[in-house]
Amino acid sequence: MAHDEQTPHPHDHPPDHPHDHPHDNGHAQGDDHGRGPVADASVRVARASDAPAVGLVQAVVFREAYAAVLAPEVLGTFEPRAFANAWRTTLEGERSGDGVLLVACAGEQVVGFAAVGASDDADTDPGRAELIVLGVHPDARRQGHGSRLLHAVVDTARGRGRSELAAWVLATDDDTRDFLTAAGMVADGAHRERVVSPDGATAGELRLSAALADEATDAPAHDATHDATHEATGVRDPEGP
Repeated sequence: MAHDEQTPHPHDHPPDHPHDHPHDNGHAQGDDHGRGPVADASVRVARASDAPAVGLVQAVVFREAYAAVLAPEVLGTFEPRAFANAWRTTLEGERSGDGVLLVACAGEQVVGFAAVGASDDADTDPGRAELIVLGVHPDARRQGHGSRLLHAVVDTARGRGRSELAAWVLATDDDTRDFLTAAGMVADGAHRERVVSPDGATAGELRLSAALADEATDAPAHDATHDATHEATGVRDPEGP
């Protein structure tokens, strides 16, 4: 997932699908990413026209997050166009379940993305949502985009009646784990091995989770969050992103 930020969930095959995560924090959409002052920072629900930007961000984030566990030739298959095409299909098609793709923007520019949906873990219950992926372009990190995305994920999950948020992270991804634990999520003891390459190589993942408080107990919203209007009680605003 890469530390600053993450849409529905990893499966037992290589991460060739936009919903296969790390909890990322990458994003790339152009040469101007992250340059100059952050204007009108916001989070909103993604549109089909956002697919190319999200694909660019995801390619950067996944290459970074999986660099320690995948061979260079596998990393080279993480192409923006493939991710963008998959996202476009998802965004233009009929949505299944309660999965939602969110994007972080600096002005009109998409600089990060996150996806939240229903958890499909064996021990899940109807009250658990999952942060499937979260990423911010490297040039746009440490400007609050990751925190805004996480707040929006919490609001989305809580608006669908969820009382808990879970996220699987690569065991080697210290940045993402640090970001989420700083926000109040904790390791809940769940571990798994996931196939991440065509030759059957696996990567260890651990699960973090946090209870979501009732909206009525939330602190006042951050002005810059716009669409992500409320902070979560129980998921704190971490330092940095």
